[in-house]
Amino acid sequence: MKTRNLRYFIFLIALIALDQYTKYLAVVNLKDQDPIKLIPGVLHLQYLENDGAVFGIFGGNAIGLAVVSVLILIALVYFYIRLPEGKRYSILRVLLVLIIAGAIGNLIDRIRLNYVIDFLYVALINFPIFNVADCYVTVSTLVFLVLALFYYKDEDFEFLEKSED
Repeated sequence: MKTRNLRYFIFLIALIALDQYTKYLAVVNLKDQDPIKLIPGVLHLQYLENDGAVFGIFGGNAIGLAVVSVLILIALVYFYIRLPEGKRYSILRVLLVLIIAGAIGNLIDRIRLNYVIDFLYVALINFPIFNVADCYVTVSTLVFLVLALFYYKDEDFEFLEKSED
C-alpha cells in the first residue's frame, strides 16, 4: 500500500471510529431520555433508531438497505481506485473517503442492530434526525456535485471509461 493510500486508509478508520463513538455516546446519554437542547429551537440531541434510509424511507428493510449499501460501497471503492494520481484529484479522494466512511458507519449499524442510530436534530427547520455518518455523506456529496458541475470538465472523468487494453 502506498504511503498516500495508507494515510487515506487511516483517515477512513478514524472517521468510522468517530461516527461509531458518537453513536455509542448517543445510546449511553440519550436513549430513553428527553432531548438535550443545545440551542433551544435550533439544535437538539435526540435519540432515534432509524430502520429506514434517508428520511426513514424503506423502513423495516435492513437487509435490502445493507445490500444496496454494499453495492454503493463497491462502486465508490472502484471510483477511488480508478482516480488518477495528482493534486487535481486530491479533493475527490478526500470526498470519497468521507462518503465511504459514512456509508460504512451506517452499514455497521444496519448489520449489527438492524437500524441506524441517529441523534442530531435541527429543530429550526424540522430537519429529520441524522448522525455523523450522514454528515460525511451529505456534505461530501454536495461538495462533489458542485466540483463536478463547476470545476471539473468532462475530460477529467475520462479515467472512468472502460479501457481497451
